[in-house]
Amino acid sequence: MHRRPTVKRSALLLLGCLTATACLGSASAQAATDCPNPDALGTSRTIVVDPTEHPRIGTMQYNETLPLNDHEVVLTFDDGPLPAHTNPILDTLAAQCVKATFFMVGRMAQVYPQDVRRVYDAGHSIGTHSQNHPFRFGDLPPERMTSEIEDAITNVGNALGDPAKLSPFFRVPGLRRANAVETYLGKRGIMTWSADFPADDWRHITSAQVVNYALSRIEAKGKGILLLHDIQPRTQAALPVILRELKARGYRIVHVVSATPSQPKTVTDPAQWVPHWMHGAVAKAKGPAPEFVFGATENPARGPRSGRSVWLAQRPTRARASTIAVLMPAKKTFQINREIGAMRRPGPAPKNAAHVPLPGSWPVTAGDLAFRPVAGPIKTGSRTDIPGNPSVR
Repeated sequence: MHRRPTVKRSALLLLGCLTATACLGSASAQAATDCPNPDALGTSRTIVVDPTEHPRIGTMQYNETLPLNDHEVVLTFDDGPLPAHTNPILDTLAAQCVKATFFMVGRMAQVYPQDVRRVYDAGHSIGTHSQNHPFRFGDLPPERMTSEIEDAITNVGNALGDPAKLSPFFRVPGLRRANAVETYLGKRGIMTWSADFPADDWRHITSAQVVNYALSRIEAKGKGILLLHDIQPRTQAALPVILRELKARGYRIVHVVSATPSQPKTVTDPAQWVPHWMHGAVAKAKGPAPEFVFGATENPARGPRSGRSVWLAQRPTRARASTIAVLMPAKKTFQINREIGAMRRPGPAPKNAAHVPLPGSWPVTAGDLAFRPVAGPIKTGSRTDIPGNPSVR
């Protein structure tokens, strides 16, 4: 919890802020000095957004994302709160002085209101994720869809004790977007959040695989919104490693809050909301991509790339081996094995392993037949990974 500045110090800070961006930069710098862990990743700055100006963000589905600089990441968590995992995740974030955005399910907030308040009291932003998390959200009748949105807002707001503490942010369950959903949210002044890359932590994979997916996809694009789930034990285990590796690779965490009468939006240029991988006539012509769904099983030869990672995981092990590859930072090749990123095997790691394995992982050598370096961005579920590809929708 940060110390409150004295009245004199606050006045001096206010006088020095000539723009909203400058104020946020000063406030972030002050917060960084209050972090008890000198080696923490920290939160580099805060962005204040106006949901009415940019109602839909996240290039997994939309043509805009948050106005981030290179090597900036926004952390988001869905489906909570669930004390067994949400609270350890909060402890990890606190230890690293990192702020995130939590998209909460209404019925979870009704059962665990004290944990909703704990998330807010820790300084994180709280949005909503529907009342009951229906799987086919975009196919709901209008009345049910409206009820799911409004009931979640009511129940999470009640758990907070003050509806004003709730951010006007919403993430569609399973990213099952629909025009009617987005139109309704827009009229309510609520920003619809997709993401720029997932970590596949809703799947039955190891925590090491969650780390591998998260880091490789962040590295492939260089910045963006990471989608995680705070109800998963694998996410709880993976998060400390993800944060440590982000710091080692020079990444910075950005916190996002909504504009209020007393807190104006961060001054940005419209071009900042369109990331480098979305520039160009082909990208602009794509429009929304309604086909991304968790658990999709489309054939990657013809279907959208949104379902390919899941499809790949469901293929026989031998069939996977020739197609699996993960991209890591320049001058550093990250190697994986036949089980998509990492697998557990008994015994010590081989002496000729090319890297130090992540917890729960098993390294492979460059001579392993499953290893294949990648020359371009990996397929992350986003339709924007390979601009110009006619198969990309």
